Amino acid sequence: MLKQYSTVFSGADGEIVEKKSRFIAHIELAESEEEALAFVEKMKKKYWDARHNCYAFRIGTEHTLERCSDDGEPSGTAGKPMLEVLTGRNLYNVVAVVTRYFGGTLLGTGGLVRAYTKSMQEGLEASTLVEKKLASMVDISCDYSLFGKIQYLAATEGFSLCEIQYTDSVSATLLIPVDDTDYVKKKLIEISNGSIVMEDQEPAYFGEVEGEIIIFD
Repeated sequence: MLKQYSTVFSGADGEIVEKKSRFIAHIELAESEEEALAFVEKMKKKYWDARHNCYAFRIGTEHTLERCSDDGEPSGTAGKPMLEVLTGRNLYNVVAVVTRYFGGTLLGTGGLVRAYTKSMQEGLEASTLVEKKLASMVDISCDYSLFGKIQYLAATEGFSLCEIQYTDSVSATLLIPVDDTDYVKKKLIEISNGSIVMEDQEPAYFGEVEGEIIIFD
């Protein structure tokens, strides 16, 4: 498993116009080839009257599947530059379809490459991207007097606190980068003189979107 990777949290559309041709990029999350191809077909049906619906996708973080299509554009002028935008941004589990409405003027191979590249960039800029990080999830319970120290440790050592509950004691879930797990646990034992209660959960990916920490299944 990758320790961290970037992907789409919520997709969007981006559009450019080149010599009266419209290029509309549609970006979406896809975690399987089936999901990616279903999105491609959905866009083709929605924009059935367009001259071209070119696509590119990257699926999987280990054995990454990459596919692209020029959909009738000159070979290498649409799908490949679209895919290169995804690889250049190091994005995984993403599908993109760029719809072209022909404006009557030929753009040439260089013009097409630039147009498909630029429309992809517009689509990604409009989308919300997230960096997913693999973390050890550790449930803790401690006295109120200790929790301030744990918050300070989280700020200085780069792990996150979530699902905080205040009852007769404080409980929370720690999201610790997997490489730092043993070190952070040791520090927690030191600052609590061994009084902190810790229970491991299964590792999970998490990310921050608009200031909110989100745990992904």
